[in-house]
Amino acid sequence: MTKKLQKTVLFLFAVWLLSACQSQNNAQKAAAKHSKKVTHIYLIGDSTMADYTGDYEPGKDYMKVRYPITGWGQVFQPFFVKDSLASLKPAITTDYVAIIDRAHGGRSTRTFFQEGRWRYVFEHLQPGDYVMMQFGHNDGSEKHTERYVNIQGYKEFLRLFVTQTIQKGGNPIILTPVARNYPWKDGKLENVHGEYAQAPIDIAKEMNVPYIDLNTSSMAYFTKKGQDFTTNHYFMNFPENVYEAYPKGQKDNTHFQPEGAKAVASLVYQELKKIIKTQNK
Repeated sequence: MTKKLQKTVLFLFAVWLLSACQSQNNAQKAAAKHSKKVTHIYLIGDSTMADYTGDYEPGKDYMKVRYPITGWGQVFQPFFVKDSLASLKPAITTDYVAIIDRAHGGRSTRTFFQEGRWRYVFEHLQPGDYVMMQFGHNDGSEKHTERYVNIQGYKEFLRLFVTQTIQKGGNPIILTPVARNYPWKDGKLENVHGEYAQAPIDIAKEMNVPYIDLNTSSMAYFTKKGQDFTTNHYFMNFPENVYEAYPKGQKDNTHFQPEGAKAVASLVYQELKKIIKTQNK
């Protein structure tokens, strides 16, 4: 790829990303004006789900200090345009669906709760709203004791989020953690999350609530795309002097570039539609 073409592609990605974020902001403004005709989908989780624009880092310009890092929740709103809402009926019959992304980097189920981030969601949750929860990346990180949660604690906090969502008349959906870009073996991306990928499924079955096995679906999707393409187009891997926020380049196989975030958001949306269709039967 020539430098000129590379700059053109990066510019188009930036325009698309800003458009997606603007779409999310507009949806939330519309929701505020039509509070009786909106369904909120709250996203709670870690950095892979977070929205790095807006108030994520108050006073800092995302395009200068963070871009191109993109959580899949950051680009989830555009999937809920008016024409697509028909496929979500009768489970969702409101005029608007507003994505409220409360996910934040470095958070486990425990720290998300302890810092009062869950309290915000619980207090604002309305009957008919959805809560999509995706943790595991930080819960299972034993070397980071400030965020680590053993498997029993991980399950307990998921139970808490599900129970309190139902208490408010909301609809909980549990997600397994999205895949990291390792380990690869014989051209296939394998599971790096161990028990922390199975625990959310166990809790979903125990509590009879829907779940999305994002770990499995993202591993399969990235495997289909291949290791080289996935590494260079989906995850935060690029040379120096490409982005202002990363003058020395980046080698990060956990977080997404815009293209990767959009691919994961699409996987989640397709699974969400299946869940809603099942609920409608």
